[in-house]
Parts: sequence; C-alpha cells; structure tokens
Amino acid sequence: MTTALESSDPEIFAVIGREVVRQNTTIQLIASENFTSRAVMEAQGTVLTNKYSEGYPGKRYYGGNLVVDEAENLARDRACSLFGAEHANVQPHSGANANVAVFFAMLEPGDKVMGMRLDQGGHLTHGSPVNFSGKSYDFASYGVNEQTEQLDYDQIRDQAKAERPKMIIAGATAYPRAIDFAAFRSIADDCGALLMVDAAHIAGLIAGGAHASPVPHADIVTFTTHKTLRGPRAGCILSRSEYAAAIDKAIFPGFQGGPLMHVIAAKAVAFHEAAQPSFRVYAAKVVANAAALAAALAGHGLRIVSGGTDNHLMLVDLRNFEITGKVGQEVLDRAGITTNKNAIPNDPEKPFVTSGLRLGTASMTTAGMGTDEMVQIAEMIATALRSPNDDGVIDAVRKQANELCARFIPYPGL
Repeated sequence: MTTALESSDPEIFAVIGREVVRQNTTIQLIASENFTSRAVMEAQGTVLTNKYSEGYPGKRYYGGNLVVDEAENLARDRACSLFGAEHANVQPHSGANANVAVFFAMLEPGDKVMGMRLDQGGHLTHGSPVNFSGKSYDFASYGVNEQTEQLDYDQIRDQAKAERPKMIIAGATAYPRAIDFAAFRSIADDCGALLMVDAAHIAGLIAGGAHASPVPHADIVTFTTHKTLRGPRAGCILSRSEYAAAIDKAIFPGFQGGPLMHVIAAKAVAFHEAAQPSFRVYAAKVVANAAALAAALAGHGLRIVSGGTDNHLMLVDLRNFEITGKVGQEVLDRAGITTNKNAIPNDPEKPFVTSGLRLGTASMTTAGMGTDEMVQIAEMIATALRSPNDDGVIDAVRKQANELCARFIPYPGL
C-alpha cells in the first residue's frame, strides 16, 4: 500500500527508506544514539503535533488543551516516579535547552560556575568558550587526573574551595567511569554551591539501576530522553520542589515558546517503558556489553582511556595504530561501523581531528547483541583500523558487519 508520504513527497520518502536500510545493516556504536521503540515513534507521529500549548497543564495561553494536558501530566508524573524526583519539567526540546534553562533560572550573567572541560570529557554547555555557557558565565573548568584519566574528587574539592562557584556541574559527554554524586554533593556543600547534574548520557542506566542516581544528591538534574533512555530526541529537567517554579518559568516564558506535545507524549511512553522490569535487564546488558567491547579492543592492542569503562561508553586512543580519530571514523564508516571521532584527555590533535574514538553499546544492545557479538565487533574494528587504505580488507569487514546485523535487525519490516 502506498503511504501518504510516498505519494506526496517521494524524495523524502526515499531518503527515510535509505536511512532505515543504513540503520538495519550497519553497526551503530555512537554513544549518544539508540534505537527507540515503535511505540515512541508512533506517539511522536500523531495529531498532537497540531496543538499549540504555551504554558503548563491547567494554565495555558490557548484553548483546547484539556486533552493534551493529560499527556504532559502523565509524562511529568512518570518522570518523577521513574527517578524519584520531586518535580519534573518535560518541555525542553533538547538537553542543551534544559541546561540553558537551569542557568537562566539559577544564575546571573557572570556568575562563577564549575564544569568539566570539553577536551576532558565535558559537554559544550559545561563552559566551553565557544558556547553560550562559556560566553555568559565565569567558568572554572575541572578535568581528569593526568595519570588515572579519572575524576579526582580531592582535586575538584580543592579547586571548588579556591574558586567558590555559585554552581557546580557534574556529568559528562565522554567520560567512561561511574560518577560519585555523593562526593560532588559534599564538594558543593563545602563551598556553598548548588549542584547540577547533567545525566544526559547515563539517564537510562540510572533508570535501569545500572548507575547510581544523582537525584538524592543534586539540586537539579538535566538529561536527554534519547541516548541510553531510548526515548525521543528531547530533554527533561528534574529538581527539588523549591526550584520548581524558577525552572518552569525559565523554560516558559523565559526560553522556549510552545512545547512539542507529540514529543512530550513520546517521552511519556519512554518513561513507561523504562519503568518495566525488562528495562533493568537491558541497562545491565548495556554495561556488560561495553565492558566486553573495551576488553576485546584492548586485547587487539587499542588503548582504552582510563583502562576500561563502568557505563555504556569508552574512549579509544588510536595513537598505537598511528591514525587519527578523523581517519578512524572515516575508515570504520566505510567498513559498516558507525562511530564518532572524539578527543582523549590532553589530546595533541585539534578538535575536528582528535586522537580517539568514542564508542557506545546502547544501540546494538537494543538490537539484541550480547558480549559474544562485542568480541566479534572488536575484531572487525581492529582489522579495519590496521589496514585503513586496503579496500579489500575494508570491504570484507563491511560484509561481516552486514551479516552480523542481519541477525539483529532493529526495525524488521519497517
């Protein structure tokens, strides 16, 4: 049967079809991606996209919101229940927007803030000088210990006591180790700072019990609803009740206009899915797969930053193979393995080149792969990276990747 999209816009229909094939036939190892459920996608593609709903449930600036109010209330209630939070704002369009709103609510321009440096594993919104955060606030950035490549909480405490920030941001975008939120709470208390946790990458692991929760320790927690949480591409803010009004006002009218009600409904679906017992099994498998992949890659001579991983991702130092992250990403793309180049701590290369790759296991775990497949994937990666200019080798690895993915198709029949 011909779909409405196929009839009205065959070009876009074809693009979507090719992307389905790409996702079904190549190995997806980007740590910030996942395969969301059909139910989430169905919710996102509904008539809720038609409704304008500026404001919050029961207090909108447009009429006709009685029905969609129910969707937002479900999403808020489910988020609070899932994470044990006092308040949830489910309107942020992205994780970056969620972070902007927190800064807008809790800080004044020029306030001192501490966050993890981008080249050490932090996010752009944690104070990068090219980002609004670094331009608008006085950031004192912390990093990892040079020897262990892990967070040194004593070092961070000493820095916080010296800097006296108004807020400390814990959380990262490329840090493979568990984060001690209780330690960050103690550090924040020592210098009288607010504690914000950016849990974008690990939200699904937290929901699934595979990583400690920041909610009991943090004043505010932001996260994305995709990545390990496996929902739609969007954001969310959890906070203590005393900050609820300020957070809500910062999102609307402070920073965003009308919320995306179809996406909020999809968030509600994702929160419901993450509350099921099967999701805890999934989260544990994600971590086990990451550990297996990291160990297997190390066995092939690739250096794993910090010596391993406690979560869903790892950083791979490619200097032993005498190639850059940029080249490594391009080679693996040709070999049917999707990754992203990423800086390693104290990286000598430029940010667009880098010396490393960031790999994550959330997507392929969703597809059904286990530790045996991680060992196979590690061998494929090492084979391709050892012969980056040998088209015969790359083609052979791509064939292997296609054959492996044929057993684990995320969207059969789509």
